[in-house]
Amino acid sequence: MYPSASPLSDWLAWLETLSPSEINLGLERTQRVLERLELQRPPHVLLIAGTNGKGSSVAMTNALLRATGLRTGAYTSPHITDYNERIVVDGVAVSDAGIIAAFERVEAAREGSELTYFEFGTLAAAVVFSDADLDVWILEVGLGGRLDATNAIEPTASLITNVSLDHCDWLGDDVETIAVEKAGVMRSEVPTVFGDVDIPTSIVRRAAECGAKLLRAGQDFKLHIDEGETWSWRGPSRAIEGLRRPGLLGEFQLRNAAAVVMLLESVGLAGKIDAGLINKVLPGITLPGRVQCMKISGLGSGTNEWLIDVAHNPAAASALANTLDSLECNGKTIAIVGLLDDKDLAGVIASLAPQIDQWIAMTAASHRAIPAGELARQIANFTGRACLVADSTAIAVELARRTASENDRILTTGSFFTVGPVLDQLEIFSRTQS
Repeated sequence: MYPSASPLSDWLAWLETLSPSEINLGLERTQRVLERLELQRPPHVLLIAGTNGKGSSVAMTNALLRATGLRTGAYTSPHITDYNERIVVDGVAVSDAGIIAAFERVEAAREGSELTYFEFGTLAAAVVFSDADLDVWILEVGLGGRLDATNAIEPTASLITNVSLDHCDWLGDDVETIAVEKAGVMRSEVPTVFGDVDIPTSIVRRAAECGAKLLRAGQDFKLHIDEGETWSWRGPSRAIEGLRRPGLLGEFQLRNAAAVVMLLESVGLAGKIDAGLINKVLPGITLPGRVQCMKISGLGSGTNEWLIDVAHNPAAASALANTLDSLECNGKTIAIVGLLDDKDLAGVIASLAPQIDQWIAMTAASHRAIPAGELARQIANFTGRACLVADSTAIAVELARRTASENDRILTTGSFFTVGPVLDQLEIFSRTQS
């Protein structure tokens, strides 16, 4: 039943009942309701797609644009702990009341149309952004691109960060087929940046077919890692040198940053973005669940570092493994892992295994999660190492705490639905110790 005058939690529970399918790809439903809403569009809509790095790219895009004085709205998914994280206006998450008001507008315009949880939320974000009279909307594609609800909103430019295997049940079981779906964000005469030097043939072919202005890493713009801790960017009309590294850890974040600069350059939004501004903004960016480093007072010996990362496919796990290898650790690495049943478990574990000394399996907070016992069995069979089983998030954190010796590090990874509950549990522990 429509949750009039109800809290946000009731609305979110109700949204899950509107469609018999959690994922129902297609633009028609979203487009119909969007037309009825008659929203005011901004001068620029930036659509960010790709397999990995979307959230980081949104964060960097948003921070750079805000630093130039533009008013922005950023829509991302899924969230780590609170739904409000998904809809951000000028760097501030929208309140429960603001989201509920937008939900009510969408419901009034829905007229009985079936909408998924994600479609309803995407439309609500558009309502919030329209009412806020913003300069730029930054929209993260949820799944694929071609049939994702965000693609119902016409972009003035798009970014495809990279393409690798993920969501194979929905997008296809090889990179070229998945790339066709990602390529669906491209439009005739509209710039599309591709952020990886390894570009699928289907991206290039689709750009030629639809007349998109494809801007390729390594060809139309280049990233150069200088000696020491700086990097340089070279685009079609200028170079920016002496850049400090982003605050987000991992070499791949340099590729994301370079692609973001090209995205803003492609639509004339980078006029105020120079080395000084980039060095002021990007090194200070942090993002929950992206190689997030934490030390919790009173947890373990007090010297254990917790690393939190949402890597949930082989490519992301490989990047995470490289980052772990680059970070100094004087002890062993303990991993709390929770995965969904549509993920490439073997690929994720194979990428991480060389860096992990002890495994703990937990059940991610999703009905699609692999049960902890089954996950532990598969990890043990694949790695030849014992894997502890945690019956709850609290037990997973406690097992890691008790297993860790001084100078060991504890990794939590595998899913947004693993990282969020662990962060919540660490927050609970931190409060009880203060």
